[in-house]
This record gives sequence, structure tokens and C-alpha cells, in this order.
Amino acid sequence: MAAEDKKIKAAEEGVFISEADQYLFAQGTHYDIYKKLGAHPSVQDGVKGMFFGVWAPHAASVHVIGTFNGWDEDMHEMELLGPGGIYALFIPGVGVNELYKFLIRTPDGRKLYKADPFANYAEFRPGNASRTTDLSGFEWTDGEWMRARQKKDYNKEPVAIYECHIGSWMKHPDGTPDGFYSYREFADRIVEYLKEMKYTHIELMGIAEYPFDGSWGYQVTGYYAPTSRHGEPKDFMYLVNKLHRNKIGVILDWVPAHFATDAHGLAEFDGQCIFEHPDKRLGEHPDWGTKIFNYGKLEVKNFLIANALFWLKEFHVDGLRVDAVASMLYLDYGKQDGQWLPNKYGDNKNLEAIEFFRHLNSVVRGAYPGFLMIAEESTAWPKVTGKAEDGGLGFSFKWNMGWMHDFCEYMKLDPIYRKGDHYGMTFAMTYNSSEKYILPLSHDEVVHLKCSMLNKMPGYEIDKYANLRAGYTYMFGHAGKKLLFMGQDFGQEREWSEERELDWFLLAKPLNKGMHDYVKELLGIYRRYPCMYREDDSWNGFEWLDADDAERSIYSFFRKCGEDKNRILFVVNMTPVTREDFKLGVPEKKKYKLILNSDEERFGGNGRKIAKELAAVKEKEPVNGREYSITFDLPGLTAAVFVF
Repeated sequence: MAAEDKKIKAAEEGVFISEADQYLFAQGTHYDIYKKLGAHPSVQDGVKGMFFGVWAPHAASVHVIGTFNGWDEDMHEMELLGPGGIYALFIPGVGVNELYKFLIRTPDGRKLYKADPFANYAEFRPGNASRTTDLSGFEWTDGEWMRARQKKDYNKEPVAIYECHIGSWMKHPDGTPDGFYSYREFADRIVEYLKEMKYTHIELMGIAEYPFDGSWGYQVTGYYAPTSRHGEPKDFMYLVNKLHRNKIGVILDWVPAHFATDAHGLAEFDGQCIFEHPDKRLGEHPDWGTKIFNYGKLEVKNFLIANALFWLKEFHVDGLRVDAVASMLYLDYGKQDGQWLPNKYGDNKNLEAIEFFRHLNSVVRGAYPGFLMIAEESTAWPKVTGKAEDGGLGFSFKWNMGWMHDFCEYMKLDPIYRKGDHYGMTFAMTYNSSEKYILPLSHDEVVHLKCSMLNKMPGYEIDKYANLRAGYTYMFGHAGKKLLFMGQDFGQEREWSEERELDWFLLAKPLNKGMHDYVKELLGIYRRYPCMYREDDSWNGFEWLDADDAERSIYSFFRKCGEDKNRILFVVNMTPVTREDFKLGVPEKKKYKLILNSDEERFGGNGRKIAKELAAVKEKEPVNGREYSITFDLPGLTAAVFVF
């Protein structure tokens, strides 16, 4: 049979890599390349087996070695398909759950034993081989969610994210290795929890395969493989499917900024730097001990963009939180003089990374408008969420790291000193309309001796909880979508560690149970009233009543939106001093109904009461610029929330 006839026959029966595939990959636009490279069950000439493909442009030869051939280094040599450096081989009789690696021989005689960059499953650590699997055949039942997602405009939807690390959320008490829950076991427990608390999304840390638990998944070796710590790929599909069936979105942490240097990983993959830049000044993070992707290389951009689409298409995830965006945008990020190279204009902007983000977001969000692309970007880089055609990067949302820093610094202060930093808490609203923001209190705020959120708070134990309830109320009232890291919603007292589960036993204590119930109330209010989320990025949705009461450290503002007659008024007292007959100017003559008092005993407070309903009265002289006012007793370290 002629070679061309064989190719046609193979196309009918199984996986193959065509010249068109090779061309598109070399151009950086083969967005389904993960269906060709890697290991895929296939049929060739009526025989079942496994098709292997790998990109190794500098290799002298490549062999597939594994459990199916006794790790024989000479048995299964791959065929070089063309000048682009893609090798392929079909091996009859190979099924799923076989371990394998690529043995790459370099022109100078070295042997490299590499895991498959496109593998969909990996050996459980400390093993580091790839494992054959089959992603097909899972019965998805989340069609209603997926159809609705395509039509969503999340700028006008509630977004309350629960950031979670599966391995330390909860552990088996039965002595199993590391106590890891499987994806399926975790699904059953987490769905119940998220529904009770009323979160809209879960953000999962450390899903793409990684070797070292202590990296939390931020030093990746297997970008196309859900970590085997919690089961097989279809178990992860079960998790996503179950979350969707319960109307909970799934966001993954995604790490295109850098990758692990482990010998079996991407670093110097074929003996040379094909994923990272060969110049260490562009290809390494000295502080992190990791490699930096070469964003100017078309195949590398293809690898990353196709990876984003892989999680979207194959696992139905709803968004990616892109880690360490600033480290990609700035050539000198975390580097000293002599450790970086300027761009062609002589400055520190990474022009190739900028183009990568625009390409990535135009492809992903262009085809899937309901998919969330979230930037963890810690600087004042302009237009992170702006459109690419307007000079922006094209993200859906940006983490507001400035707000997070100002919030934490303020809340750590003894209340007597808070008046000196009063405007630190109001500053974020001055630039709020410049981006579409998420307010994050993430894992980064509760590790490395930074203390838990609770232990950042000043005062005795009861004061710490009162401070945190008041702070969370300010956060939920402030413009921007919301994110809390696991444990923060019940007052976890210890710093987070990936080695142990959350301190769930604390829920037996009244203060922690009260905190848990209080955050649940905040989440309920957030989701119940459209004014809390419909107008997050403009002054149409937020209005200060008094931003300048520094002397008493009281903040008052309300949320609004044109479509909703209900508006929500927030008054937050950040000192332990009770303000009797506190008078506040309000927008109009209406009744103001109390819907939340953070000092209630059921929340762990002192039980000091606030009037359930207040009627606004007209003043002879304006109160904080308003002709109407309400008067009530405002307890110390207390937040009061009204609807009007």
C-alpha cells in the first residue's frame, strides 16, 4: 500500500500526525495539538494499541520505554516526521495504566529520561513516569450548566470564590497514605459545604501534576494531567460534573509563568532549551529556582494556549486564575542588575509575554465568552482587563492586590491607630473603575509567618473575632467580586499548611461557629441582592455616605444598581468604642431595615442591639452632606447592614 494510502487508512482508524498538524504547531495555532502529541489509544490497520507523539527538535533519536516493553531502551524507536522535530510511534497492544517515558538521546551521547509533556495521567509521586489513560467515554450530565455559561456576563453576576487546596481541606483519619481524599470523595463533601455557604465558585490549587507537595502545585511538570494524588482523570471529571450539577463553577490555578526544573520535566527537554529561553537572564527565576517559558517561541505559545483550551474542553472547567502575571510582564521581576535583559526598546516590558496574553485571551474568550480568565497581577500595569484591540491584555478580571494589602495592613492595626490609616481603606475605590476586580484574601495571606486572618487581628480573643467580622463585612460591601481561602470563613487560627487538614474541630467553639454562620449570612446577602454585584466597576454601583470619618474610624456607604429597587447600606465601626445616638446622613426619606448586625450573640458577639427599623428624618442642617438622617446606637467593632 502506498504511503499516502496508509495515511488515509490511519486517519479513518486512529490517531496520526499529518503535515498540516506539524505546520500548525510550528505556527503556534494548533489548538487541539494535545489530541495528537502525548499518548492516545488508537487503532492502526485493525489493531488496538497506543499512539505516542512528542516534540524534541534537537534529539538524535527518541524511544518509548515503559512497563509494556520492560523499559527496553532499544525496542520502540520513534519516527521523526519532519523538520519541525515531532516524533511519533504506534505501539500495538499497549492499553491504559501503563507507565512510560521518552528516552531522548542527544547528539553528544547523553540519555534523558523524560515524562511526557502532554501526558494526561502521571505516576503517583515520588514516581515521575507518565501513565497511559483514555479520556474518552465519561458521561457528562452538566449540559444545562454549560449552555447557561456561554450566555453569562460575569460582570453582572455574583462571583464569590472559595479557594481550596484539596490535599489539606480535609484528610482521611484512617491512616491512608497522606490522608488524601479522592476527587470523588472530595466532590461529595465539598458540594455539600459550598451549597451550605452559598459560594458561587471554587478555585482549586495544584491540579496540574507536580512533584513536590510543598510547591502547592505552582511548580508544574505535567500541564495536561490532573494530579494523581487524588485519582484518575475521569475522577476529576466526576468532581467537575458534580459541582456543575449543583450550580457551582470551577476555576483552576494555572501557571504559565514558570515551571519546575526536575530532571524528568520540561527543562532542557531534548538536551537543549526548547520550552525555556536558553539565556538564563531570560529563562530563569533566580528567587524561585524555576524556568521561564520562552513566549517568543511559537510552539511554546501553542503548548500553553492549547493547555488552557484542554482544561476548558476536556474537563469543562469554567475559568483559569493565571498565577504570577507580573513576573511574566516585567523582564526584571525578582531580578537584580545583570540578571535580566531589556527588550529591543531598552526597557523592562516583556513584549513577547504581552503578545502571548493577548493571543491567549482572544482565542479562549473569543470562542468561549462565558469562560473566566483571571489575572493575579500585583502592579499598576494598565488595562489588564481591557480589550486587546484597545491596548489591553484581555483578562476577565484582575485580583486587586492593592486592596488586599491595604486591607490587611489596616486590620492589623490596634484600633487606636486606625484613624491614621483611615484612607488606606478608601483608596481602592479611587481606582476601582480602571479594571474589573476580584478582592482576594487568598492562601498567600496566611502562610510564611504572615499569621492566619484571625491572628492578624488585634486585641483579646473576642476582639479578634469581632474585628474579623467587621472586616469581612467591609470586604463584602466593597465593590469587586469576592475570594476567600478555605478556613478563613470559620476563623482558622493557625497558619495554613499543606501537610495537615483545616482545624475543623474549631467549629465546636462558639466564636468559630459564629464566624462560620456570619460569613454564610454575608454570602447570602451578597447573592440575594443584585445591587451587590451588578455594578462593580463603576460609581453607578457604589456611593460613599461618609468616607472621611477618620476620627471615629467609621465607614458608611451603600450599594445600588438601576435594575434593583433595593439598596444595601453598610456602616462599619472599626474601634471598640460604642457610638450612642450615632447619626448618619442618608440618601432619601425611607425606612432602613436592619438585615445584619455583626455583634449578635449567635455570631459570637456581645449581643448589643441595633434598632430593627429606622425611619429617616429631615434635618435642619445637612448631616455628612445629606438632608435626611437616621440615628441609632452603633456598638464598637460592629458592622450594621440595612436594606432600603
